[in-house]
Amino acid sequence: MPYPRRKTSEVVGGLMLIAFLLMLAGCGGGTPATPVPAKGKAAPVEKKAVVTAKPTEKPEAAKKEEPEYTYNSAGKPDPFRPFIQLTPTKGGAKSVPLTPLERYEISQLKLVAIIAARDGNVALVEDSAGKGYFLKKGTAIGKNDGKVTKILKDRVVIEELEPDMAGQAKQNEVLLYLHRPEEGIEP
Repeated sequence: MPYPRRKTSEVVGGLMLIAFLLMLAGCGGGTPATPVPAKGKAAPVEKKAVVTAKPTEKPEAAKKEEPEYTYNSAGKPDPFRPFIQLTPTKGGAKSVPLTPLERYEISQLKLVAIIAARDGNVALVEDSAGKGYFLKKGTAIGKNDGKVTKILKDRVVIEELEPDMAGQAKQNEVLLYLHRPEEGIEP
């Protein structure tokens, strides 16, 4: 025998009744409601005793028995430092990309020509592959942060920072000669 079809309003009404009953059951369990006094009678006032908490005193012996904890970090690794310390490389110190002249050691370059000009002399150096580069006063050159300081008629003077044995940067003057000085001939 098939079930009779119910009207939608009956189903919705039944669901609402169930939801209302669940809400009422959920609201219970709180503080009991105070009874409403009858007309003309005042509600009885309840007196509550005020209890003050007495501070408990700890004996001095108990305080002395507990040793005060101190942390000594000597010889222990710092948990907030990375295990691997990366040392900065010389190339990483510069934020500007290296020019081709800064990728060579000064000893790898050969002074080919010096051109006299009104604005200052210009020098031409050549790398081992035969590629030429022009130098002016202030041009960066070499791997040790070298700068061209003077361009004379027969040589180029370069000042660079060279690390010494202690690791300190020491200013060093390097000369590039147009013609290699032969023995016995002063430049």
